[in-house]
Amino acid sequence: IGEVRVGDVVIVRPGEKVPVDGVILEGHSSLDESMLTGESMPVDKGPGETVIGATLNCTGSFRFTATQVGADTALARIVRLVEEAQGSKPPIARLVDQVASVFVPIVIGAALLTFGLWFAFGPAPAFTPALLNFVAVLIIACPCALGLATPTSIMVGIGRGAEHGILIRSGAALEQARALTAVVLDKTGTLTKGELAVKQVVVHGDGWSRDKILQIAASAEQGSEHPIGEAIVKTARAANLALETAKDFAAVPGHGIRATVQGQPVRVGNLRLMETDGLSVSGLEGEVARLAEAGLTPMFVAVGASVVGVVAVADQVKEHAREAVAALKALGLEVVMLTGDNPRTAAAVAREVGIERVLAEVLPEAKAREVKRLQGEGKKVAMVGDGINDAPALAQADVGIAIGAGADVALEAADITLVGGDLRGVSAAIALSRATMRNIRQNLFWAFVYNIVLIPAAALGWLNPILAAGAMGASSVSVVSNALRLRFFTPPA
Repeated sequence: IGEVRVGDVVIVRPGEKVPVDGVILEGHSSLDESMLTGESMPVDKGPGETVIGATLNCTGSFRFTATQVGADTALARIVRLVEEAQGSKPPIARLVDQVASVFVPIVIGAALLTFGLWFAFGPAPAFTPALLNFVAVLIIACPCALGLATPTSIMVGIGRGAEHGILIRSGAALEQARALTAVVLDKTGTLTKGELAVKQVVVHGDGWSRDKILQIAASAEQGSEHPIGEAIVKTARAANLALETAKDFAAVPGHGIRATVQGQPVRVGNLRLMETDGLSVSGLEGEVARLAEAGLTPMFVAVGASVVGVVAVADQVKEHAREAVAALKALGLEVVMLTGDNPRTAAAVAREVGIERVLAEVLPEAKAREVKRLQGEGKKVAMVGDGINDAPALAQADVGIAIGAGADVALEAADITLVGGDLRGVSAAIALSRATMRNIRQNLFWAFVYNIVLIPAAALGWLNPILAAGAMGASSVSVVSNALRLRFFTPPA
């Protein structure tokens, strides 16, 4: 990649990644741009159309002229956006630091005052009781428990999260997650698997059935490397349908395929292919509109001179996506879906998982702006994503949560990583944050109870240094014991 210069002609073969940005000179192919655009469907491209570095070439081979290399590529620009968003984050102020900045001077002042008063008004020899009470005040006020209150809970909380497949980058991220009020979810690869599957088969011709249409379409598609063809073949094989040998296979870029199965010409493709071959789709208009409205991609299946049915494919929603969204709502969070996909597909997925607010056709650069706009509404926002296109938004969010199977740049920009990719980990991470911060407040309470009650006792001479040391130790033990209770944390159902 480092040798490519602007103006160079680059050959990209099937299955290879596009190295830099450019414009196609010759050849056709389908490119998976989901990492950059969020679009789950591969995009068919030909001469004169642009290609983006780091996207995956699925099918054909093509030549393109490099137009942007190095720091000027779309990927490099996204990386810069990540760095800018990371640099704009304010440091999270620690509650214990704020308390200690006031507490320590007060304690030292109280100890000196105790020494002075006992030395001035205490029984002779005044120096001995003054010194003992001075030491007792300092010992009982020793901020050991105060110093243990925060780091011990955070250490246990982060460790417990790791046991549940939630990798938390820092205590700051764990603390910040407690205050979240909104969660933004990417669609492709986060709510969905990023893999196409056959959702519906519409029967149109007499004497045809769902399995028969699927069988002949899969038989014709066996020679195809297009993800739609692969989804049809995979579904047919999963249904244990016997596939026939296809002959005269020919891919029509951007439209579909033609082949001969059992001596009959078979076409599987979009409306454009049917019109080009003079085939009527009369009577299927309503079904096709319904499928498209549901966010599915309809592919007509024609055998001989007639269209016999429609096979509709779509990205698959993850098994626990709806459950994960419900868990987030149960925590009182607003859930928003943010995607580069088209509004129709986005709305269909949102309905399936139970999300009301959808932001569709959002470019990678605009995702961070959308998160910032939500923050401008006074919300504390978490962004959950997996692709390069999500990285700026992950960095801009108050808490960025990356899916463990995602791109490295997304993982690098995130504050929390879900190792297994299970979306239920988002609600678990937030619940763990709340439990940890509640535990820290309890620790601080117990640390201060000893001080509030026993500092006056030490100052009045009721507590000698030996008893003060024992009480100080008990304070530390109580704080650590309370922090260890987090080991029994379990994610909410």
